[in-house]
Amino acid sequence: MERQMRRDMSIFYDHKIETMSRSDLDALQLTKLKWQVDRCYHRSDFYRERFDAAGVSPADVKTLDDIRKFPFVQKEELREEQRQHPFLGRFTVAPEAEFREVHPSTGTTGTPVNTIWSATDVQYITEVTARTLWSIGVRPGDVLQNAFAYGLWVAGLAVHYAGSKIGCLVIPIGAALTERQIDYMVRLKSTVLVATPSYAIYLAEQLKAHGYSTSDINLRIGCFGGEPGTEVPATRRTIERGLGIDAYDYYGLAEIGPTFASECAHKAGLHWSEDLHLIEVVDPKTKEPVAEGEVGVLVITHLERRATPMIRYWTNDLVRLDRSLCPCGRTHARSPEGILGRADDMIVFMGVNFYPMQVEQVVRSFEELSPEYRIRLTHDTSTHRDICTISVELEQKEISEEQVLALQVRTADVLREALGFRPEVEFVDQGTLERTAFKAKRVMEERPAFAKKL
Repeated sequence: MERQMRRDMSIFYDHKIETMSRSDLDALQLTKLKWQVDRCYHRSDFYRERFDAAGVSPADVKTLDDIRKFPFVQKEELREEQRQHPFLGRFTVAPEAEFREVHPSTGTTGTPVNTIWSATDVQYITEVTARTLWSIGVRPGDVLQNAFAYGLWVAGLAVHYAGSKIGCLVIPIGAALTERQIDYMVRLKSTVLVATPSYAIYLAEQLKAHGYSTSDINLRIGCFGGEPGTEVPATRRTIERGLGIDAYDYYGLAEIGPTFASECAHKAGLHWSEDLHLIEVVDPKTKEPVAEGEVGVLVITHLERRATPMIRYWTNDLVRLDRSLCPCGRTHARSPEGILGRADDMIVFMGVNFYPMQVEQVVRSFEELSPEYRIRLTHDTSTHRDICTISVELEQKEISEEQVLALQVRTADVLREALGFRPEVEFVDQGTLERTAFKAKRVMEERPAFAKKL
């Protein structure tokens, strides 16, 4: 009870960990790294084969820099491992008796990568998510409206567990109808909103459309992630004005954890939980570490994950790393400006990850359509909504208007099943889309939030 009271008065969820000196933090990381590499080598055929092929073993880990001797893990390698060894692959390390939850990744071209949470993992994921929420100002007694999807998507449950751990009244509303979101927000006087940035903007618009103003609601802060946006000043301002709150950025991904990095009150960048994750930033071409402050690919190693630990997971996300002391007093490294972009061609839309190949597979499954297509991503400034328009050519000449409309609906339905959202489908005349003997530019990214900031 006394510890909880001290915590309530502090800006830190765990003062000792969050303000640990760099030397102590390095020592803690090294101890955990040795433990993790050893258990992965001896309990996982996937890791043992990879380490042996690279000529490394647990005995090679003498300093933190020695992690560079070990191979990266790419998402496609995990996917292939689970294809070859269904259902979970051979990178599970904890005994099956300890398994508690399974969560797939999103945006794959085939079977998603399934990761496991053990009983201990659930506890540590709850703790680190509580830490991120605490850092933005969530406190006991808050009414937390959790608008992240529940079920298989990792973020919804993690935020729910963490909110309860802190002592909030959690509204597990998930991806419910907007009218219900507004009703609960107004009647239960929600003080915290957790959602994607685009949905937060939409909620603000709908509040106004339903006759409410910011004075009619009790929201004070919001934590937004699942897609780029909050790190963009214009988007953050739109959310803050529309809901009358302070908006904060957070980061997570299925293979590593749902919510393990967030901003603090100073909004000086994403704080990484370095006691639980070893953070590297490497050059995407040379695969060597970049100098502090330079842009590179974020690579993460689990230091405490029990069931499905990742050793040097290649996220493809571009960041800068700053190890200087934050004005808030936290000593862990942070990434100013958050996530700067992607090193690959993955598209993020409305919190869902997808690839052009998925669109290609759908388009080319229709005999009535030409195999050519274009993906255009725009942002409607009047509605503050992102729009994904997929243009395809009609192969058939003799087709009625009714048949065209029916085909358009059917195409959109199949795309929704493949992508996880329903795009706009535009039919154009055959020959409209340019052909080339070289690599075709099929994606037109025109959203300001996704513009390169390098």
